[in-house]
Amino acid sequence: MEKRQALFLDRDGTLVHPGRYPSRPEDLHLYDGIGPELRVLQKAGFRLVIITNQAGIARGYFTEADLRRMHAHLTSELAFLGVHLDGIYYCPHHIDGVIPELAIHCDCRKPQPGMLLQAAADLEIDLQNSWFVGDILDDIEAGNRAGCRTILVDLGTEQAPAQPLRHPNFVARDTLHALRIVAAIKQLGPAVDLSYRPSTWTPAPEIGVEI
Repeated sequence: MEKRQALFLDRDGTLVHPGRYPSRPEDLHLYDGIGPELRVLQKAGFRLVIITNQAGIARGYFTEADLRRMHAHLTSELAFLGVHLDGIYYCPHHIDGVIPELAIHCDCRKPQPGMLLQAAADLEIDLQNSWFVGDILDDIEAGNRAGCRTILVDLGTEQAPAQPLRHPNFVARDTLHALRIVAAIKQLGPAVDLSYRPSTWTPAPEIGVEI
């Protein structure tokens, strides 16, 4: 079977509005306008996969059953917009957790690439031709370690990266801009600004590496 390209998306701050340890379905709010942009990429053959750290489970803030309910709601909301998720991968671990079996070092918590590697194996994904969009540099490092192209969504929370593995290929003003970057590079949409840099990144790191 020929491997497929994928769009990997962080959840909180990238696909939905950021929140501190959301624990109920009603805590998840998709960004306005995201449906049409995702549909363009899905129609072009991209698998759509969420990759999310959920340390709130290890910390005892909510359970895996709570998370399943949240993700069922999110899946339903996207389906209403005509978007099908191919997978949701989450890491429940955190070394400072209160649940002993989850208070461990693992290879799935971003910036480790474990969730992306597992998704690639499960879904026959070509990582070299896939993208990871996230709003923190741990997302970017995970994507780079997995061999994906990466886009950082600028929420104003990250300083310019010092380590090469944390340099994104591109930086986007918001998630819609990030999705339009992918579409433009794949020649699925109009040209967009590829030169955006956060104003706080002075001097600007070397990003926009060869794709």
